Amino acid sequence: MPNIASILKAEISRVARKEVRAEIETLKKASVAHRASIAELRRQMNALEKELRRVARGMTGPATAPDSDDETAAGTKRRFSATRLAAHRAKLELSAASYGQLVGVSGQTIYHWEQGKARPRAAQLENLATVRTLGAREIAERLTTR
Repeated sequence: MPNIASILKAEISRVARKEVRAEIETLKKASVAHRASIAELRRQMNALEKELRRVARGMTGPATAPDSDDETAAGTKRRFSATRLAAHRAKLELSAASYGQLVGVSGQTIYHWEQGKARPRAAQLENLATVRTLGAREIAERLTTR
């Protein structure tokens, strides 16, 4: 028969483990919450750094641009899609060089845009938007006059 000391020691150990487990559980929950908030703060920080780089890149551009151009560019923000550019060029059945003539760039530049190796600047985006509005006849006329 076990003596009272060993029974008391076993019961104290069991109660202590139960108490520690309860404390650890609350600490784990707090740790998970803190990790989630840290991850969210990192995402916000990355987004802000990205925005800062974008703004800094915009500041390094020509500072002597006319105000009217800035207002029109800000009013119509253009988006660019490499796959849509390639699809439009394929639909028109034009070579990259011919399409580049319409836009005012080289054929190699068109290839780089389509492959995602480069992105057009704002003025080039405007030229691309103009080309997208043209019909097949107008495009043929522009290519023969150049």
